Amino acid sequence: MSTHTTHDKLPIRMLHDRVLVRTDIPEGERRSSGGIVIPATAAVGRRLAWAEVVAVGQSVRTVEPGDRVLYDPEDRAEVEVRGVAYVLMRERDLHAVAAERLEGSEDSTGLYL
Repeated sequence: MSTHTTHDKLPIRMLHDRVLVRTDIPEGERRSSGGIVIPATAAVGRRLAWAEVVAVGQSVRTVEPGDRVLYDPEDRAEVEVRGVAYVLMRERDLHAVAAERLEGSEDSTGLYL
């Protein structure tokens, strides 16, 4: 498991149980699966979001860089590196991980993204 990565030519080393992720979709308007545009001002209940893992600390055991993870956008700390927004969180704040390496494992749900 890698404890550091070079993203945009900037070495990043995460510490302890920290995970650095890049969100999939910028905040703002969204599209439903049917293609309907949902404005950013629309009231939505608590909604989890997917992100890609960019770097992990040496104590992280369940995710690797490149995995997609499910997290709560309300429980986050944002950081900007060279104009790109990232989210920093603890491994325990992740709700799920999606990765090809998990296919066929005993804890896989059989659902696909």
